[in-house]
Parts: sequence; structure tokens; C-alpha cells
Amino acid sequence: MAVDRALWEQAGKDAAAAGHSGTDLVPGLEGQRRYLDGSDLAVCHLDAPVGLPDGPFAARPSYNLPPQIIAAAKDIGYEACTTAGRHSADRASDGLLRTLDALDAAGVQHTGSYRTARESGEILILQAAAAKVAVIAGTDRLNGRATEYPWQVDMLDPAAMVAKARKARELGADVVIGAMHAGDEFSAVPNARQKEVAHALADSGQFTLVYGHGSRSVLPLENHHGTWIAYGLGNGIAEVSARSVLNGEGLLLRVQFGQDAAGSWSVTDLAWAPTVMVTDPYRWCSVAADSPQGQCAGPEADAASRLRTVTVLESMGAAAAGAHELLITLEK
Repeated sequence: MAVDRALWEQAGKDAAAAGHSGTDLVPGLEGQRRYLDGSDLAVCHLDAPVGLPDGPFAARPSYNLPPQIIAAAKDIGYEACTTAGRHSADRASDGLLRTLDALDAAGVQHTGSYRTARESGEILILQAAAAKVAVIAGTDRLNGRATEYPWQVDMLDPAAMVAKARKARELGADVVIGAMHAGDEFSAVPNARQKEVAHALADSGQFTLVYGHGSRSVLPLENHHGTWIAYGLGNGIAEVSARSVLNGEGLLLRVQFGQDAAGSWSVTDLAWAPTVMVTDPYRWCSVAADSPQGQCAGPEADAASRLRTVTVLESMGAAAAGAHELLITLEK
């Protein structure tokens, strides 16, 4: 999640017009609530550090987000966020620590950046209704910056991630998910590094699912030797950019896990919903075939966004392997 300063200001105006506090970002994310309501666990990614409640805030090249985005994520149903991203070190250790404090204050669990070396060795294991789910994160770079200490942010190191996955299994995790922050910005295909790391995680036998973000665009879904990889989920909330329409597009992924007779867990169903950020008012909106919000940016724009997303995400055989659109009207 990354919120541009101009859109933060617009979101405040939109919220005020709707009778909400100007510091309330829930209206911008409200459309996600219906998709999250039926989930046992919902995990998001926080791409950058947060500032003080009244700012100042900043966008590129060095982000400083409104901390209210964390409360909004919690309100609509997210239990945890990964925090290993390219902008994790944008505001040095102060920003990193402030972000972790804000997540803790909101009751959102997290992994990917840390206060201490000891904390960096811990594994985030979330308790779902029927299984324990571990989340292990890593980022391919840090926006040209270096952390004060090498353990402060998890990097995209397959050996280290596999080692953490093994530890998670030893600690009782039934399902282990790998979260990769990587990719070429606004690309439609995963780069060599993404594929190399994702395949290494999948081939280790330690990961039940691998997914990614970081390219600011939707990337394909791939079933690699039985392990699902979602290379890029685009942006869940971001500026509506004139530079690239892809910046405002995303993918909400719903994954179901099941256990076989031998006790092994695997992905039993993978469903997706294409999404887009729009203005007037500024909000997240689904462009799924049965979007509960109706029109987002207009029939032509919605159709174009949906076509781009579906074409890319199915380009590596996702549909043939069983991935399908999440139709919320069919959900119980």
C-alpha cells in the first residue's frame, strides 16, 4: 500500500464530503471488505514507512505514508501485513520503527522488517480456523538505500527464506507462504530474478504458495510443478497515475488450502478479482465480472482494465491449471 500525498489530500476531502473524518482512509478501501469478510486470514503488504498522524507526508522518491492507512487496513479485515519492500528504509531506522509501532498499536501482525536482531529470527505464524499459516517475506532492493543494521529488513534471498520456512515447519506451521517484493516496474512479465527465486522457493518443498508485489502491475499466475506462484498483485491502493494506468490496477487473490489423507497441505482453490483505483471519490474498486460496486471508472475504462489484467494473469496457463475468477455473488 502506498498513498500519494495529493491523493491523501483528495481522500480527506472525499471522506469529509461523505461525513467521515479527514484522517479516515476506510472509505478508500471499503470496497475490499466484502471480499475479506469470508476469509479466515487476510494478509496485506505495506510498501513504505508511515509518518506522524499530521504529516508531513511524501511520495516518490522517498515515501512517508499517512499512518491512518494501517487503521483502515485493520478496519476492513486485514490481520497481518508484510513490511519488506523497496521503500522500507526510505525514512531510515526512525521510519521503520515508527511503522512497526503503528502496526502494533493497531493490532496488525507483521513480518519483513524488525526492531532487533533477535526479532528478525522469529517467524510470523498466524492461526487460522484449521491450520497454522506462516508468512515469510523478502525484498529485492531498498530504493538505493542501506539499512542501519543488516537484519532490519528481509532481503530476497532464497536460501534464507527456505531456512525460515523449515524453521516455521519445525514450529508447527501447516501452510507456509512466501511473499516476494520484486520485479520491473510496470512490466507485464516476471523478470529472470523473480522466476529464479519463486521457482527455488517452490522447488524446496517448504512453501505451499508463493506470491509477489513490487512491479506496480499485475503479473501472471503460474502453477510450477504443483505449487502456485502469483508473480505480481499490482497495487491495492496507490495514486491514480497519469504516467501509467497500470499503477492503479491490482489483483485481489483468494486462496483456499486443504489437507490430504496423508496430512499434507496444498492449495485446493485459487481465485482472483481484478481491481482498480479510481477518483471522484478516491477508492478501491473491483472490475470483476460481478462487481458488487457496479461501475468504477466508466464502462470503457473498466473493460480495458479488466482485459489487461485477465490477459496478463492468464498468460502462463493459469486458467488451464485451475485458477478462476472470484465471483463474489456466488460466495456464501
